[in-house]
Amino acid sequence: MRIVTRADFDGVVCAVILYEALDITVPVKWVEPNEIQKGLVDIKEGDILANLPYSENCELWFDHHYSNRVEMPFRGAFKIAPSAAGIVYEYYIDKMRRNFYELVKETDRIDSADLTMDEVLHPEKYPYLLISMTISGRDKSDEKYWNKLVELLRKHEIADVIEDPEVKKRCNKVIKENRAYKELLIKSTSITEQVAVTDFRSYDTAPVGNRFLVYSLFPETVVQVKIRFGDDKDKIVLSAGHSIFNRNCNVNVGLLLSEFGGGGHEGAGGCSFSSDKASEYIPRIIETFKENRMENNKK
Repeated sequence: MRIVTRADFDGVVCAVILYEALDITVPVKWVEPNEIQKGLVDIKEGDILANLPYSENCELWFDHHYSNRVEMPFRGAFKIAPSAAGIVYEYYIDKMRRNFYELVKETDRIDSADLTMDEVLHPEKYPYLLISMTISGRDKSDEKYWNKLVELLRKHEIADVIEDPEVKKRCNKVIKENRAYKELLIKSTSITEQVAVTDFRSYDTAPVGNRFLVYSLFPETVVQVKIRFGDDKDKIVLSAGHSIFNRNCNVNVGLLLSEFGGGGHEGAGGCSFSSDKASEYIPRIIETFKENRMENNKK
């Protein structure tokens, strides 16, 4: 039996709950959603998928992404919800030896971007949010850290987790990155009608930082489209998200981006495609957000 999930805060907390509920001793298999979609991961009998697209080879599946719904019968649980961790916790609530209510509720808020302006502007004041910003699936060499976070969150309160030397070091790094990110975000973002388009393709390595900050900097926009190169310039990685303060975007992001090989939630999602398709795909995506029609939610 193996946990297969993605490297974000929701995935980490899914692993915390599954380890507590089940007799699992093998390490987590950390993968990205598009690796499942493209059949690049060997999903084995007995595997438990969480916060990822469905695979018919898995034993159990837990997810909450709009674009990942399936019609076939499966074991596990799926529903549109703030986080996958909340679904896993509800499924295994009777097997919990510790109370993870606060951890799950904070995961719900972070994954659904149910945040205040103060949290967005000063994440360093909010331990769960700050720790969530130290996790990124972009660097596979961080697997040891993701596993460590799972163990820390299983056994310790958040006040102790954030004092762990490695966690504290990474949190301090995030605080510095967020300060620098603000200026780079302003420099790289253009506004087209109600859409904020952040294009990081001019950087060899795309800047990283507070993903919610754009919504406080450009309050007139209802959605952000962020574009960067993948591991090399042959691949484009595009993500989009509804503003968490100006909630007037009518487009289902996950459904839209599923047309371009990606997916996600109603309010946020991502996709990747070859660079030679950029001149076709990017304008189509931006134009759909500019139109901002409810009809774009229908397949």
